Amino acid sequence: MYHNPVLLEECLEGLAIKPDGIYVDATYGGGGHSKAIEKKLDNGKLIVLDQDADAMNENKSEHILFINQNFRYLKKYLKYYEMIPIDGLLADLGVSSHQIDTAERGFSIRYDAELDMRMNKNNPLTAKEIINTYSEHELQRIFSEYGEIINSKRLASTIVSSRKEKEIATINELKEAIKSCVNKVNDNQYYAQVFQALRIEVNDELSALKDLLTQSGEVMKKGGRLVVISYHSLEDRLVKNYIAKGKFEGEAEKDFYGNRLEVPFKAVNKKTIVADDEERNRNPRSRSAKLRIAEKI
Repeated sequence: MYHNPVLLEECLEGLAIKPDGIYVDATYGGGGHSKAIEKKLDNGKLIVLDQDADAMNENKSEHILFINQNFRYLKKYLKYYEMIPIDGLLADLGVSSHQIDTAERGFSIRYDAELDMRMNKNNPLTAKEIINTYSEHELQRIFSEYGEIINSKRLASTIVSSRKEKEIATINELKEAIKSCVNKVNDNQYYAQVFQALRIEVNDELSALKDLLTQSGEVMKKGGRLVVISYHSLEDRLVKNYIAKGKFEGEAEKDFYGNRLEVPFKAVNKKTIVADDEERNRNPRSRSAKLRIAEKI
């Protein structure tokens, strides 16, 4: 299967789909969520976005409007197609199974391939360029901020020293170059953190997520639902803060009298929703998934 949709029933329930509503799947991927949403629509409309052309080529439906773009351009395209306001938006922020399992895309530590990690293959920036051209300070920053790697300073220094001898071009070459930094007890987790940091930087993922969340509040009608699945704490923190405070950092804004200013959404689920044991066993990708649902005020 191109992609096994995570927390499918919980997402559908969270969207509270109206048969004649307008919905957005901001991360089409393998189309599992979209196809389930489509089945619940009668005269409604479904708009899907995905910056990965492979996803667009793999899955087609005459009842879905496909937009091959990053979800950070949500408002622009909804305005262009006269689809504002919408009744709900779903975003599954994980890397698709297809992307992970396609070795040459460079997303997985299981394969050897050129360091790529671009979700949009037209993006000029690759993981290879980051590893070989970023300064030691810049490398330390992304490994610390995006990978939450404790020895990020040592890791950055090791990479800079290694690339002086030879360009680091492939996944195995990177793993070999940094093996002295790796925690031998849990080496796969360490490599996963390194890859997460590189992937976030390559695709500017956190800035794009901020754009999506902000625009969702601008295009959603009152009572509409925002449904987001995140897979690591950096994403989940942004989603949680936006829903709770209407901003990504700091305290909720207040007026001159100390009254909290109105925020776009209110949380539907007070606690994050996670996959049950059955889904975790059936679909390992769901193990780190956290689902948050909010309603437009």
